[in-house]
Amino acid sequence: MKQTESLKTMIYDSILNGIIQDEYKPGQILNEKELTEKYKVSKSPVREALISLCGAGVLRNIPRYGYEVVRLTREDIQDILRFRLILESGCLRESCQRIGPSQLARLKELNSLCCDPQSHDDMWTHWKHNQDFHLQLISYANNAYASKELARSMEILNRAYAQFYWDKWNSTVISADMKSHEKLLAALECQDIELAVQCLRLDLADFGY
Repeated sequence: MKQTESLKTMIYDSILNGIIQDEYKPGQILNEKELTEKYKVSKSPVREALISLCGAGVLRNIPRYGYEVVRLTREDIQDILRFRLILESGCLRESCQRIGPSQLARLKELNSLCCDPQSHDDMWTHWKHNQDFHLQLISYANNAYASKELARSMEILNRAYAQFYWDKWNSTVISADMKSHEKLLAALECQDIELAVQCLRLDLADFGY
């Protein structure tokens, strides 16, 4: 049982990464037989991985045909970013007074990874560090549901950005993103909540808001 679950997780992650890395295109049909041959496993873990990906909204099951890679739209991106702004700014207002020196130190540590010159050459690496920064920030609201929803939203954006924007972004976009983080941290140090929320809005705007 554990082996089947492990295979399912491996296949799930591999298909998801394949979508993000543009191996599988939006609208492309995946089928169990091809994936079973690719991963050299039985049908069971492949089917379970595909069902889980459907549950996550990554794939769409088309009976007797296969599993279609869901095509995200620019409107989807805008909707998710608007949701993120409402969610993150609300949690920021809740947690602002509780963000002290140790919390700021952790955020600065994560932001330094965003500033690492190596991440400028790889948008995926920068995005992962950016994800970690925002997930750490929302964690200070002590609301597990909010943190989970932010993580889910950023996973969807991962796929959407791969579809639309990754090849168009460059070091200019990354530099703007880092400046927004730095301004946000400065506002939090001063406990200026309105300025912090404004900086958060600018930070999301750097990614297409």
